[in-house]
Amino acid sequence: MAKLIYSTLASLDGYTEDGDGRFDWARPDEEVHSFFNDLERPVGTHLYGRRMYETMVYWEGAEVDGQPSHIQDFAEIWRAAEKVVYSGTLEEPSSARTRIERSFDPGAVRRMKDSAERDLAIGGPELAAQAIEAGLVDELNLVLVPVAVGGGKPALPHGRRVDLELLDERRFANGAIHLHYRDRTGEQ
Repeated sequence: MAKLIYSTLASLDGYTEDGDGRFDWARPDEEVHSFFNDLERPVGTHLYGRRMYETMVYWEGAEVDGQPSHIQDFAEIWRAAEKVVYSGTLEEPSSARTRIERSFDPGAVRRMKDSAERDLAIGGPELAAQAIEAGLVDELNLVLVPVAVGGGKPALPHGRRVDLELLDERRFANGAIHLHYRDRTGEQ
């Protein structure tokens, strides 16, 4: 059975976007970007909400020739993966290897996990919150950047207890830190 993994960049105070919807403060440097490439490399399918998909679809047509190797690498990794986009408004995908589902169905995601040969990744805090609520997320990769934004879109769901086991941690030269957790919530 494949794992469902939630990976995100977040401010030190736990937000993926600030109060104005910006996330430029979280732009990864080469070291962090290369680290994310390695996290994404084993992923066979990405699950996205519409907004996260619209951000990530940049990589479908991005001109990466002449760009640094970590940028070229990520574009290749992203283009090779399957994508499932959950949207009630998106008419058709803007990328290859992509299908649209009208609503998030935990049972369908559980079946995907059971039948997948490679891990699945879930992108975007709102969709991840639904998957966490449904007990579907197996692991979380939180990369905390050294900035507090004071509010915005939370990286983790509010009002829900999630018991985590720390599996690994890593410091980056830019002051960011990676925390890798396993969700233990259902083990009680």
